Amino acid sequence: MAEQDNHDVIAPEGKANPIDTDYQIGQDNIALQIGPFGLDIHNRVFLISGLAIVAFVFLTLAFQNQVGPMFSSLRGWLTSTLDWFFLSAGNIFVLVCLGLILSPLGRVRIGGTQATPDFTYLGWFSMLFAAGMGIGLMFFGVSEPLSHFSTSMAGTTVENGVRTDWAPLGAAAGDAAEATRLGMAATLYHWALHPWAIYAVLALGLAIFSFNKGLPLTMRSVLYPLLGERVWGWPGHVIDILAVVATLFGLATSLGYGAAQASAGLNFLFGIPDTTTTQVVLVILITAVALVSVLAGLDAGVKRLSEINMTLAALLLVFVIIVGPTLMIFSGFFSNIVSYFEYFPALSMPFGREDANYSQGWTSFYWAWWISWSPFVGMFIARVSRGRSVREFLVAVLLVPTTACMLWFSAFGGTAIHQLVSEGYQAVADADLPLQLFVMLEDLPLTAITSFIGIVLVVVFFVTSSDSGSLVIDTIAAGGKVNAPKPQRVFWCTFEGLVAIALMLGGGLAGLQAMSVSTGFPFTIVLLISCVALIKGLMSEPRGD
Repeated sequence: MAEQDNHDVIAPEGKANPIDTDYQIGQDNIALQIGPFGLDIHNRVFLISGLAIVAFVFLTLAFQNQVGPMFSSLRGWLTSTLDWFFLSAGNIFVLVCLGLILSPLGRVRIGGTQATPDFTYLGWFSMLFAAGMGIGLMFFGVSEPLSHFSTSMAGTTVENGVRTDWAPLGAAAGDAAEATRLGMAATLYHWALHPWAIYAVLALGLAIFSFNKGLPLTMRSVLYPLLGERVWGWPGHVIDILAVVATLFGLATSLGYGAAQASAGLNFLFGIPDTTTTQVVLVILITAVALVSVLAGLDAGVKRLSEINMTLAALLLVFVIIVGPTLMIFSGFFSNIVSYFEYFPALSMPFGREDANYSQGWTSFYWAWWISWSPFVGMFIARVSRGRSVREFLVAVLLVPTTACMLWFSAFGGTAIHQLVSEGYQAVADADLPLQLFVMLEDLPLTAITSFIGIVLVVVFFVTSSDSGSLVIDTIAAGGKVNAPKPQRVFWCTFEGLVAIALMLGGGLAGLQAMSVSTGFPFTIVLLISCVALIKGLMSEPRGD
């Protein structure tokens, strides 16, 4: 078991099977005191990842005109070449989670057989959900179902001898009911079991190897059953560096989406110009707020913001359900679940696809984005999940958010489709993607209030993600120290904002997506290997009742 340092390893409660290692948390760290600011960093992980990020920001800002086309080409090449790989990996993560839920390994308790939860269910759900997908739900809640619906209504076409239909089952040319089913199934495929399985696999591995095995809360610890003591050398350093870089670019992508939507909302409500300059200013201002939250810490900062977010999101959801097409939303919720499972095999098929626009343009990007987010979300979920059984953990992380996402898209996307089909409200379909949420709300009562709440939600989700991401990246770059000096968190929070700004100026959303996919690819390999290590680790743990 790793030697404890400043309470960075929590001893298991009850029976557990710690790993016997001489590694001491912080043994490779550099501790510095620069005036009033203290640093305690893992010398190799922090310096290499930090310098790489600084160099990337500088070069992207210096060569904005040149990097834009390069980012677009990179994204297209990666998603078209590696679509089979990303889809196959996503399926494996779902199967691993379902297998663990049904197996006797589900009785293993995170933190030892006598461990008790650190947070209530409400606080736990709030933190994992807000950190996991907040900005994405706001940005795509209306736009993705509407996009897939509109495309499927156009029918199957042939251009230059190539089929351009959007879905693996063809299109529902002119059939609004079938187009709705296809559109919602295709949307839920991206937001239900697969992304949460990605998060759950990594989060469970981090939690077991930290709270049960006594290893540092870093990515390298998950691979100890396969690498042994080599995990403390360069193989482990490379894994942690990959985790830092992937996390930072995954966060930057989400922050870019958030800035684009907040800017569109401010233009819609107050006439503020919707320009790149506005988006950059928003990133700067919201990063400043995130810095305040970082300095406040986990309980006072992230937890409180997450609960505020969940309350506002729930209020907005209930409002849309009540004043929108209520009966259609509830009936659609259940029919959408049926459609999701009906089309699941075809949507998840990695090979022989004829729907390049969907499987490559949407799914490959999504899976790479979720995977690049996984170190951040996984480590954050791990930190707040001690005391749960493996089965309880997986059911909660996998199924509860999936159900919530299904209800969210059924309400927001279903309302927008109803407005278009039943009311002839063409404006909601014609609006740009970042603006479609606000245009949908414009057709409902209390537009100004609900749109303002929407902007607030985007901003607070933005802050929560940046705040949580800084805590997680800092833990990795500090060699597993969960109580590292706060100036380090300030550094990472600041550079999350700078990377988002650099990518927005250098390539817009295409640049953000390109870097998310490029860092997601190598980390997918790490995640696949970690599934084997996780099962080996769980098999050695005592099982509760």
